[in-house]
Amino acid sequence: MVLGTEDVTPTIFWFAVSRGASVQLDDLVVVETLKPDGKKVTFYGLVDNVRKRHEGVAFESDVEDVVAGVLPAAISYAARVLVTRVDPENFIPPQPGDRVRHARGAELAMALSADKMKEAVFPAGLLADGQPLPLNFRFVNGESGGHINISGISGVATKTSYALFLLHSIFTSGVMDRVTGGGTANGRAIIFNVKGEDLLFLDKPNSKVVAKEDEARAAKGYSADRYTLLGLPRSPFKDTQFLAPPRAGSGAIVPHTDQRSEGVTPFVFSLREFCARRMLEYVFSDSAGSLNLSYVIGNVEEKLFRLAQAQEGEGTHLLVKDWKPDEQAEVPEELDFSDIGGIKIQTLDHLISYLEYKLLDENDGQGDKKWVLNQAQGTLRAFTRRLRGVQKHLSPLIRGDLSKDQAAKYRPELLRGAQLSVVDIHNLSGPAQMFVVGVLLREVFEHKEKYGRQDTVFVVLDELNKYAPREEGSPIKDVLLEIAERGRSLGIILIGAQQTASEVERRIVSNAAIRVVGRLDLAEAERPEYRFLPQSFRSRAGILQPGTMLVSQPDVPNPVLVNYPFPAWATRRDEVDDLDGKKVEEVGEDWLR
Repeated sequence: MVLGTEDVTPTIFWFAVSRGASVQLDDLVVVETLKPDGKKVTFYGLVDNVRKRHEGVAFESDVEDVVAGVLPAAISYAARVLVTRVDPENFIPPQPGDRVRHARGAELAMALSADKMKEAVFPAGLLADGQPLPLNFRFVNGESGGHINISGISGVATKTSYALFLLHSIFTSGVMDRVTGGGTANGRAIIFNVKGEDLLFLDKPNSKVVAKEDEARAAKGYSADRYTLLGLPRSPFKDTQFLAPPRAGSGAIVPHTDQRSEGVTPFVFSLREFCARRMLEYVFSDSAGSLNLSYVIGNVEEKLFRLAQAQEGEGTHLLVKDWKPDEQAEVPEELDFSDIGGIKIQTLDHLISYLEYKLLDENDGQGDKKWVLNQAQGTLRAFTRRLRGVQKHLSPLIRGDLSKDQAAKYRPELLRGAQLSVVDIHNLSGPAQMFVVGVLLREVFEHKEKYGRQDTVFVVLDELNKYAPREEGSPIKDVLLEIAERGRSLGIILIGAQQTASEVERRIVSNAAIRVVGRLDLAEAERPEYRFLPQSFRSRAGILQPGTMLVSQPDVPNPVLVNYPFPAWATRRDEVDDLDGKKVEEVGEDWLR
């Protein structure tokens, strides 16, 4: 019953738990009260605090006498409720003595506003009592809001695991068909894999899922495994493609992966495309800090664009006529193609040599005036020096020695074909990772700007604090800001994750309609970015276990704690099952190859 010894308000109240009953944190409850005119008002709420104490004793040391039976005392068992909904919206307080009960079925739907979501509902995990948490897809796909942001300590908060679970739920729950009428054909996902090769097995069943789900079922007392309770298939992702950068120093173009090569396609960018699509700015991920350097980058980028536009034929190289061996002793001998009317540039190394000549060496060391303009030699040398610094990292990715067919075969295509694309960049250096992410995100954004939201593209990107830091600027950050602020209207949804939201650009985090928090450092939990969490939830964020998350959505004023199933897809090589349910070790290395 609602307690009368504590203040009762329309938004917070306490209730006494009856003898033999059990109430825990995150339970959803319902209480009905009557107005003076006899009309009923129903309150739905979430338990955010539970306490027990002795009544009838004066001193803390009396607990020993109470337990021994010497001193009579009663145990008070009470819970505090944060109101999530009032129906109808008459904000009067409940009456002390009103009966409180667990919210189930239709009452649960009312407590979590699932009745407002209607056909847009899809499961986001299980509540404390084993009931599914409904999530409103319209606040995910951009119709009413968009984007999902996930925060938590690396390795403990399982941010990527929860992002994958949400994608699995979206693709298999039927919500896309109910909302858009086009089914899963109207949605695809792009995942940038930045840690290990865990995401290269998403299309393989997990050999441990049955045992893990049976264990969770027994521990939590569920009536069935969590996939059954959520109404989702216990299956890996289907319709997938895996992309990886080529292995450096190899004559053949083969993916740079160690645990899996079967089904993994290497990707490269042609040298001509690098110039024609203005990719140079993504080589300088932190160029926004220097206006002079940014000016040089923009000028050189424009010159390379015009050079690429002037090329004839279908090759991937560049043919330049203003760089001749007899005028520049440092021109590599293998570039002397005077008989074809110029020099053929086929590698990033040679392109940088050409830029050094145009900026620094031509005209008695003063450079080509059309390229140099009024820039100081120090700025130009800083530009070429930094290019040389990233050359070894980007050379395997940018090639001008490919045929037309090879360029088409190894060109990363993310918006055609497979529903789920995993771009593995964990083996790349930091500058190369930034380059790939920036180029591919801009390509997706430009495609959606041109063709509109014919389908919804979900982009999963971890380490947002690296790509969109709060204090620094970069071309990648600009693209992410465009996606965060305009992407939902175009059908691009960012599922971003980071350890600390306080270090990510505010406009990116604040534009996420769905906010998710896993295990947090308690100092981080007190930052302004987590004010959407009540104080009791911020304190709990420091002890959350892997597989549990706090989920906040616009339809529900308070966050809700959920747990989600063990992945049905393999997350490591030793978890992979073949079609007969055998582990990799049992099948052997031949199967893996």
